[in-house]
Amino acid sequence: MIKTFAELFAAHCRPLEGGKAFGDDAVRSQLKELPEWSTDGKRIARTYKFANYWETIAFVNAIAYVIHREDHHPELVVGYDKVEVRFDTHSVGGISENDFICAAKCDAIHADRPTAPSA
Repeated sequence: MIKTFAELFAAHCRPLEGGKAFGDDAVRSQLKELPEWSTDGKRIARTYKFANYWETIAFVNAIAYVIHREDHHPELVVGYDKVEVRFDTHSVGGISENDFICAAKCDAIHADRPTAPSA
């Protein structure tokens, strides 16, 4: 069942041992609620852009806290002014609802982020 952004944001990850990965159609449908995210069929990913290194690392620290609490850890590729976040669920061998839950939480953090203080 496809969930809205608000439903994903309010949800929490759960153990999925023995669960089943989403099919391609379900992934594409759920991505409509997270339009900045894409899939390569094995994971979902988004690149977030920032004005500087300070904002980049502040975002990484903020999502690290939230995602650690969800116990669903992404692959991060961190640069000076961007972060690529990639989610997949190893226990199901593909993409699960947990990936979308954490993606929504990352998007919310990005939308509410502070900007660097001026010098």
